Amino acid sequence: MSELHCALAEYLNLRRSLGYKLRRSEKLLQQFIDFFLATGAPAITTQHALTWACQPEDGCNNWWAYRLSAVRGFTNYLHATDPTVEVPPPDLLPWRPHRAIPYLYRDEEIIALIKAAGALSSPLRVATYQSLIGLLAVTGMRVGEAINLDLHDFDARNGTLIIRNAKFNKMREIPLHPTTVASLKRYLARRNRMANAEETSALFISPSGSRLLYCNVQWTFQRAVRQAGLVSRTTHCRPRIHDMRHAFAVNTMLEAYRDGSNTQQRLTLLSTYLGHVSPASTYWYLSAAPELLAKAAERLEHLHGEQT
Repeated sequence: MSELHCALAEYLNLRRSLGYKLRRSEKLLQQFIDFFLATGAPAITTQHALTWACQPEDGCNNWWAYRLSAVRGFTNYLHATDPTVEVPPPDLLPWRPHRAIPYLYRDEEIIALIKAAGALSSPLRVATYQSLIGLLAVTGMRVGEAINLDLHDFDARNGTLIIRNAKFNKMREIPLHPTTVASLKRYLARRNRMANAEETSALFISPSGSRLLYCNVQWTFQRAVRQAGLVSRTTHCRPRIHDMRHAFAVNTMLEAYRDGSNTQQRLTLLSTYLGHVSPASTYWYLSAAPELLAKAAERLEHLHGEQT
């Protein structure tokens, strides 16, 4: 292992002790170190960082900026003890904020996705992905949170799930509807019949008995999307698995408007349930829903009418 690889391990340990996960950054920085070592240069320069970051050539500016930001953090760490290491300036590849428009799933589309998962290659994959899609739809969990669940995180007696090591290393307990508890119990009965089921503590497993991989979940979900006949609504609004979370948030707030609940109180509870740092982080999930904005306008108009 080279000195740079050792330095990377120390850098990652330091950042992770502060609460950062850096899974993607670790992979990228390993690639950058291999690229730099292949040049035979004596020290990392800004040009090395820029040349590596602007790959692939047909990549988008934000992806290049992300790659460069990963290198910037590492070179800044190296520069503290080795002044010959150059740190790329932050404005070299400016980040252009862009967010996809959430695809807000309708109930019938969720059902279609679950049915589409029934066409997967093995009974366990069918059970796993039908349960996973259903759980994401009714809890708004992040995909990574769901595939990181262990068996002991599910409390069937009390009807709860514990989310551990979530974003910002937060942990939370979420209550489940009785039908969700029953569905998970049925899945576990199917899971535990696998010969290699005891080899992993993961709640959701693959036919090989291992924990699900994020990339495989993404690929399988997109296959279900095609099988279910779901299509993009616009070039910037296509069905993504993360949009299950958006749909859950919007539906939760719509219910609050429909039943006359205190929407501010519901928003605070929703923010906690989703694992957001504050309600402000939840507003983005709600801003792209015309029906929700219409309900808010109706209530505001009603309140204004009562006051005049």
